Amino acid sequence: MMKNIKTQGFVLIDVDVVALNNAGKNTQSNNDNAIATKSIRKNGRSYVYVSGQAWRYWWREALQKNAGWNMSPITREGKIAFTNADPFKYPDDDVFGYMRAAKDALLDENGDPVKDGRGNIKMTNVTVTRVSPLKNSAIISAASVRPEENWSSMSRQEGDAVPYEKQEYSAVMKGMFSLDLSMVGTFSNYDRTGFKNLSIFLQEEAIKNGSEQIEDPYILDGKGNPKKLVRLEKEIREKRVIDTIQALKTISGGAMQTNNMGDVTPKFIILATTNTGNHPFSHVVGNKGQRDDEVVFNFDGLVEVLKDYKYTFDGSVFIGRRTGFMDDIASQLETLKTMSDIPTIKVLSVNEAIDQYCEQMKSQIE
Repeated sequence: MMKNIKTQGFVLIDVDVVALNNAGKNTQSNNDNAIATKSIRKNGRSYVYVSGQAWRYWWREALQKNAGWNMSPITREGKIAFTNADPFKYPDDDVFGYMRAAKDALLDENGDPVKDGRGNIKMTNVTVTRVSPLKNSAIISAASVRPEENWSSMSRQEGDAVPYEKQEYSAVMKGMFSLDLSMVGTFSNYDRTGFKNLSIFLQEEAIKNGSEQIEDPYILDGKGNPKKLVRLEKEIREKRVIDTIQALKTISGGAMQTNNMGDVTPKFIILATTNTGNHPFSHVVGNKGQRDDEVVFNFDGLVEVLKDYKYTFDGSVFIGRRTGFMDDIASQLETLKTMSDIPTIKVLSVNEAIDQYCEQMKSQIE
């Protein structure tokens, strides 16, 4: 039976004087040239954040530039834009998902275009969609943050300077993601939104090129037999998931990087494989203080979820921390290694945690 396993990841980044994701004109300012950063309110407090879409954009960029991924080209037709929707050729179509609604030639049994009585090629509607195996949250400040409004100017030797106002902040920010290891490189062709990943032509071409068909244990046909999935070779699937996790080492991005460059690689990371879709690490950091503006690590909460979800973990749980970041929790993290009622814990540097988790993942992928 096909495994149902997912990578669950939690990260903390530590940034100073940045504006990672802006929201356009600052309507609260009296100045015309004023830009606001993205923020949201909870329990009366303000938290800055980076949208999930922006994080995915950074991730794609890291995979293209540092892992050598050949990205799916974007096609525009009027107000519609879509990628090639070819997950066999383009790994980003596989990992990040797609939707393509367009016209295509109607093919006969031999793969040749079908023509009408006037000799024109018959067209058919082709709509393929794929739910991304990689899901991620926004990256949001772990504590309440009030951005500072500061002035900058565009000037040269001649003429008056053109001032503009921008918001900047320093924050510890948290984000989480889930990567469905069983679905990377695995595709369905069911007539249902999100599950019709392939055209018939693309499916047949993939099988000819070495992809295999496997049974889907969760979907049955009208006769009660499992439907078929198309799966890439293990080596390709393994490379795609490892590249995706390894990209966290070198991920970069954010608005205003020219004057407000920030390091958005994780300074703290938790990586684990689970057999459920539940993400257990969402509350391992919190805040305190009169204004909820001080970040605190919820060690008791971490131990609690490790105990409560012990039997959903597959293999070891890897925790990475950069020296100089949250040094006060170093000794507490070490105690996790000797606890007997939780999964095996590996406490390492951030990059070592990523490397060792990827090694474990190789043995978990079918």
